[in-house]
Amino acid sequence: MFDDVPRLGDLGPVGGRSVLLRADLNVPLLRSVQGPMVIADDFRIRAALRTIRWLTDHGARVTVAGHLGRPRGRDPSLAMGPVRAKLQELVPGVEVLENLRFDPGEEANDPAFGAELVQGQDLYVNDAFGACHRAHASIVFPPTVLPSAAGYLLGHELDSLGEVVEAPARPFTLVVGGAKVKDKLGTIRALAEKTDVLLVGGAMAFTFLAAQGRAVAESVVDVSEVEVCRDLLRSDLEIELPIDLIASSGATTGVEGPGQGEIRCFEGDLPSGWRAFDIGPKTRQRFRERIGRSATVLWNGPMGVAEDPRFASGTREVASAIAAAPGFTVVGGGDTVAAVRALDLTERFDHVSSGGGAMLELIESGDLPGIAALRDAHRRRAPHSAGGTTEPGAT
Repeated sequence: MFDDVPRLGDLGPVGGRSVLLRADLNVPLLRSVQGPMVIADDFRIRAALRTIRWLTDHGARVTVAGHLGRPRGRDPSLAMGPVRAKLQELVPGVEVLENLRFDPGEEANDPAFGAELVQGQDLYVNDAFGACHRAHASIVFPPTVLPSAAGYLLGHELDSLGEVVEAPARPFTLVVGGAKVKDKLGTIRALAEKTDVLLVGGAMAFTFLAAQGRAVAESVVDVSEVEVCRDLLRSDLEIELPIDLIASSGATTGVEGPGQGEIRCFEGDLPSGWRAFDIGPKTRQRFRERIGRSATVLWNGPMGVAEDPRFASGTREVASAIAAAPGFTVVGGGDTVAAVRALDLTERFDHVSSGGGAMLELIESGDLPGIAALRDAHRRRAPHSAGGTTEPGAT
């Protein structure tokens, strides 16, 4: 599906050349006891290493560009110092630019800022799938002026998600959770004709249950999406909703503050005064059975408030079921991936996506600004290309 997107092997010889690499360096930071910010999880930095090392091993001079958070101006707490130190520890000699979003030209896609980024650079590599749905200067400008390609991480995302979008092996099970129904509607609609069953958990399940006529008491319902959910329930798509729910008589979870209230499992309607935070044991068993019979599984969104151990069982059991599934398995979304990593199940999935929003948008629209920029640049340069190298695994 994405065979027309250039890969590292299409760049030609990179030895002695300067390469601007856009990576996803948006790692979580914490303030240390001593005061400076430190990296809480270096997973994204390490995910970029394969591309960086391929470039440096082939003699390229690499400048890495990335962002941290959503700064308003030059926020010292989001400076790239800790990331720069870690990356240079892992790959000495690599230059790391300051947080791209410190300059308003990045998010505004200002050509002048783009021109500054590419000054002195010979080639461009995009390995930041998680930012490819943003038409930002570092994503879409460089391919207009430099020979460009997708890095290993981005290429693997395209190959894995392309397999799901284009022709998933059947039966295909789509598992969705999380808080917002609206965020997942595009994905559900885009995959509806290829999906054999949709399993719905998380807070978004309460809106579906309300649309079905079930009482969900104090559980969070997106009233604006109830009718949309009702239409989906009337469609030909097979949808499985929670049979039972784990609920609390208190108003808080251990994430919001000290856990309070009695915890009970309810089948059917929730009594007044109770709020659900996870799927129940019967639902978990049903979801496990459907997942176990699947040839393809795509999962985005936790099944409950997984950060609170009292409401983590649904997410944990669904994660374990997908990890054990015999078919092709893909997981995406920040909270979902965090849960999978906390359970040490990452290596048991066929693909763990590095971009939640980008993954959903790619499935919904079939393309992203960053991918289109690489493709368009390659098409413009193809008639004049002398041909690329054939590095094993570069595609």
